[in-house]
Amino acid sequence: MAQIIVDKDLCTRCGICVKICPSGIIDPVDEAHLPQIQETNVSHCLNCGHCEAFCPSQALILNLRPDEKVSLPAGAGTISQVDIEYYLKKRRSVRHFTREPVPKEKILEVLDIARYAASGTNGQPVQWLVVHDPEKVRKIAELTIEWMKSLVNTPHPMSGYVPALISTWEQGYDVICRDAPHLLFAHIPENSPIAPVDAIIALTHFDIAAPAFGIGTCWAGFVAAAAMFYEPLQKELDLPAGRKFAYAMMFGHPKYKEYGIPRRKPLEVMWK
Repeated sequence: MAQIIVDKDLCTRCGICVKICPSGIIDPVDEAHLPQIQETNVSHCLNCGHCEAFCPSQALILNLRPDEKVSLPAGAGTISQVDIEYYLKKRRSVRHFTREPVPKEKILEVLDIARYAASGTNGQPVQWLVVHDPEKVRKIAELTIEWMKSLVNTPHPMSGYVPALISTWEQGYDVICRDAPHLLFAHIPENSPIAPVDAIIALTHFDIAAPAFGIGTCWAGFVAAAAMFYEPLQKELDLPAGRKFAYAMMFGHPKYKEYGIPRRKPLEVMWK
């Protein structure tokens, strides 16, 4: 089965697909030859779709679920410099949420965007666990506090830091999940050296896309650490065999609206 499908009537033999292929496996084209990948090179294809995406005449399609191809309308996704600047600068870590749950359908829409995040060799190793039930989120926060209690008076780097968090929790304030209604976990294969970075990239996509859907996010560092090391929490979350947690994010509908942009440290850049 051919790895790429080419419409000979649309193909202009421009050769961009040959140049753009990261693996360099598309044969050179000329008036007599359409783009093609030899069977001996098919295993080297990353299924990245660059050949398809950069084809000016849209004559080429990667033979990977071709029936699901969606055309890119002219001008779609174009964002002005000013709009992208303000959109990213006004992004805030949300720590106050309404009680209104985010519909599962909306969460899936944002995750569908996040699955297009870059990953090493287009391996796409990231999978997701969504804790949608607020009661289960509360249970995860409780288990995280249990883990913190086990760190007190130990050599752990957080040993001196956790007593204040534990005390605040015991006073009735959720300093772990901030009463967020939902949690998102990115999980990856246990033995992949590059998948942890892929997971952070994918979570960042979720983090950036979420506000456009009316969703506020905050990176859940305490929960992520507990999920990596605390067996009772791992059992509670029950990942499939061979998978491990990469990081976590709390999310929900923001209780408050932002009206300004705070300052940040001055930009520091080195040039060589």
